[in-house]
Amino acid sequence: MKILYITNGINGSGGLERVLSIKASYLVDKLGYEVHIITLNQNDSPLFYEFSSKLKYHNIIAKGNPFRYFMAYVSGLKSKIKELSPDIISVCDDGLKGFYVPYIIGKNCPLIYERHASKNIFKAQDYLSILQKIKFGVLHWLMHIGGRRFDAFVVLTKDNLNEWNLNNLKVIPNPLSFYPIDKSNLKNKKVIAVGNHGFQKGYDRLIQSWKMVLEKHPDWQLEIYGKIDRQQKHLKLAKNLAINHNIHFYKPVKDIDKKYKEASIYAMSSRSEGFGMVLIEAMAFGLPCVSFNCPCGPKDIISSEVDGFLVENGNITEFTNKLNLLIENRALRQNMSEQARIKAKTYLPEIVVPMWHNLFLSLNNINN
Repeated sequence: MKILYITNGINGSGGLERVLSIKASYLVDKLGYEVHIITLNQNDSPLFYEFSSKLKYHNIIAKGNPFRYFMAYVSGLKSKIKELSPDIISVCDDGLKGFYVPYIIGKNCPLIYERHASKNIFKAQDYLSILQKIKFGVLHWLMHIGGRRFDAFVVLTKDNLNEWNLNNLKVIPNPLSFYPIDKSNLKNKKVIAVGNHGFQKGYDRLIQSWKMVLEKHPDWQLEIYGKIDRQQKHLKLAKNLAINHNIHFYKPVKDIDKKYKEASIYAMSSRSEGFGMVLIEAMAFGLPCVSFNCPCGPKDIISSEVDGFLVENGNITEFTNKLNLLIENRALRQNMSEQARIKAKTYLPEIVVPMWHNLFLSLNNINN
């Protein structure tokens, strides 16, 4: 079967790129698929993650004013699809244009939309004005109009189902990128967080929490790995709070698995998530996780008080209390570590990717 993925790019260090590298590579290497990936204005940029050498890549160039840009994208997309004649097309684009691919290219084969983010991804502040609420209401309406045109609209968690009023919804989680033989020994006085410095990741909340943690545990360190914003607002916040010697900011690294192994606790301060890939990665190394119960993902992954802690979204004091509890109780860390490893196994590629295989088969059979 020939599968075509349509996405903006696969050269970044984000969760979407990580997932596509695992899933597409498994399809070609293990299940014998022919897999093509169309990107937009990516050119010859090097890939951050490792993709199978059997994958086939195509790039569309779109430049100029908004009208020329859009027309170039439409023309390039139609041309490539006609050339490739795929059996199934899957769209991995969290922007608005991804929702309207069925209108752009028509429906000559089954179309899937993969939603990798919560609707809240568009929010840039906690409290919205009336005008902003209207703006997001219109945006969500447009997304639903486009979403209805797909043969399947795939979300990552059961929690995501609450965001969409569609009849074509399917739930397929993200596959785990690694499951190590050796886990963390939980001895290092180190907490880790992974993700970009955008508003949704909530590092401002984590830094405030960490200041309170250090009042009781000044010998512990926090490491944050992810693309740093130009304003470096979180670095400045840590400095203003005089805790910059206990917080270390790093750019994305390819060997993030080694960093998980060196840590003892994972902290997720996100305001919203599409899934929380970093949670299952950290759990694979036996790290108990403390996470805000944000939409959408953490509560589908973490069994609170079993393999980690879920905290009321935005309750920084309680978030701090749970971090302190894990720091102070190594036996608790160890017990949660063992349960976290068990949970992580349920997301192995050999369990998750066959769900996609079954979806492809069912849609292809319906179309034929």
